[in-house]
Amino acid sequence: MRVTSVLRGRRRQRRAFQGLLLLCSLALVPSTWLFCADSSRIRTVADVPAEPVAVVFGAGVVGTEPSAYLAHRLDAALELYRAHKVQAILVTGDNGRTSYNEPGAMYDYLVGHGVPPVRVVRDYAGFDTWDSCARARRIFGVDHAVLVSQDFHVRRALGLCRAAGIDSYAVGVAEPHDATWYYGGVRELPGAGKAALSALLHPDPALLGPTEPGVAQALADAARTP
Repeated sequence: MRVTSVLRGRRRQRRAFQGLLLLCSLALVPSTWLFCADSSRIRTVADVPAEPVAVVFGAGVVGTEPSAYLAHRLDAALELYRAHKVQAILVTGDNGRTSYNEPGAMYDYLVGHGVPPVRVVRDYAGFDTWDSCARARRIFGVDHAVLVSQDFHVRRALGLCRAAGIDSYAVGVAEPHDATWYYGGVRELPGAGKAALSALLHPDPALLGPTEPGVAQALADAARTP
């Protein structure tokens, strides 16, 4: 009886271990999907193909100023604009409360660095990456773009924008591997799972509303300007 009990206990432990391995494998599937995305679509400012629009994803702001990570994204967008790689810049982020305004800070930064106001379009309801991609396509009519974010985030942005119907390349902004960088990388693990569900199910963004002409107006201004 004692030998039988020991064998049963070992079988239960083996099954539990196998179940744990299966769960871990399933948890890594979304990250693998993103990692296997077309790496040739991730470029530098120098070698990315020209596209009509840059989509810059929001990050933290401090008061009314972009955080360091967000400022680095905006600097990359400025380089794209000055190199004539893009003609318009869609800044998309969180403005879910009046005291916090990512797109407003992004707009002020770009205009303050010389981009004409008509060329910077604000999306105030980019509450997450899927919402930003889906709204860029459905609300602003973007179908080709260069995506700008930190290097640990651009694969997810590429995957979600592709699912939303945007043919895109991405510029991944490199950062020192500090605590913020590692935190961002860790966040990509649950973010990948959520991204896989969004790509599969295509949920509506938190906010939709009517289409907005800002991107079309920016591109029309570019066509008029020598």
